Amino acid sequence: MEAATHPIGLYLKVWLLLFVLSTFSYLVDFFHAEGYLRWMLILLLMMAKAGLIVAVFMHLRWERAALIYVVLAPPACLLVLAWLMWLESGYTFFTRLLYFR
Repeated sequence: MEAATHPIGLYLKVWLLLFVLSTFSYLVDFFHAEGYLRWMLILLLMMAKAGLIVAVFMHLRWERAALIYVVLAPPACLLVLAWLMWLESGYTFFTRLLYFR
């Protein structure tokens, strides 16, 4: 069986894009972004870089759909659960303020 090969140009483009995204990450701190904007930009850039690395360098882009779902579904479920906990934390905080003064 012969292994599939990918053009070197693809890897060079991804490396360049990772460099550009890392530069943007640095610029977030350089321009002193604060608060939610800072964290939103940092997380967005981090997820973009991680997605590129997983898709191209770990060859997930060329895998079967079942393998992709096995790798991507658990983190998606964890994000949904974290979002639900965040919603619940507001309710718990205001309940404690109301009843435990």
